[in-house]
Amino acid sequence: MTKAVITVVGKDTVGIIAKVCTYLAGNSINILDISQTIIQGYFNMMMIVDVTNAQKDFGTTVTELEELGKEIGVSIRCQKEEIFTKMHRI
Repeated sequence: MTKAVITVVGKDTVGIIAKVCTYLAGNSINILDISQTIIQGYFNMMMIVDVTNAQKDFGTTVTELEELGKEIGVSIRCQKEEIFTKMHRI
């Protein structure tokens, strides 16, 4: 299984989760875990996803998620789990 970490941050608006999840489902990316909070009007979501069966290569997925974020007014980052883990190790 190949896992990735997706983070979504920005001003809260209607439909953020729906649009991100619709993109993932449409590209055969399975959500394994999801956490989201809204703090004083700011939306923050972290997802662990399985990209093993993704229909597009990882670079394309990253780019399209970033573009989706711009369209809906949030920042979306997607990193492979092993890179995320190494970057956040103390």
